[in-house]
Amino acid sequence: MYLVVEGPIGVGKTSLTRLLAREFGARVNLEIVEENPFLAAFYENPSAFAFQVQVFFLLSRFKQLQALSQAELFAGNVVSDYLFDKDFIFAAMNLRDHEFSLYEDLYRHLKPRLARPDLVVYLRAESDLLLARIAQRGRPFEQAMESAYLADLTKRYDEYFRTYDGKVLFVDASEYDYVGNPSDETAILRRVRDALHDELVVS
Repeated sequence: MYLVVEGPIGVGKTSLTRLLAREFGARVNLEIVEENPFLAAFYENPSAFAFQVQVFFLLSRFKQLQALSQAELFAGNVVSDYLFDKDFIFAAMNLRDHEFSLYEDLYRHLKPRLARPDLVVYLRAESDLLLARIAQRGRPFEQAMESAYLADLTKRYDEYFRTYDGKVLFVDASEYDYVGNPSDETAILRRVRDALHDELVVS
């Protein structure tokens, strides 16, 4: 079983990923954010560092997911806190003209080599909740992030998942405190289990 938890920055992907991994006895696969050497500079000057930050993420995530596919993905359960396509969502938002064209060529070449998730859990939240959670986790390079940026990002995630051709479970993150509330934890786990056994796309 290969599960993915997706959603905009600060929505609670990693917490839910760890919860699902514990529930299903799965290996946890977390995206590597802090190791991107261009990320802090990108937040200070997006136009100057967008291409570097996106290509680093693209290749880093590809290598990580390809290693899973080749080595252990089908030997046991895996829960990941990102979908490879997330990189394209950010690139379409941050890159322009020839830089985006070059990035798109790389992305289209790499994507077919990766395994397809059995289910994607799409966590969605409005920008005020995202900002609160970003402030709470305290990554220095994220603290200047603006509400408009997060609203645009969420809109792009919404558009992507409207046409996603795999199985996806839509979850309003504002309705669940699966970290601090046991009943919410039970409820979200039940929804994921039901979605895994449903042959149709779940909304």
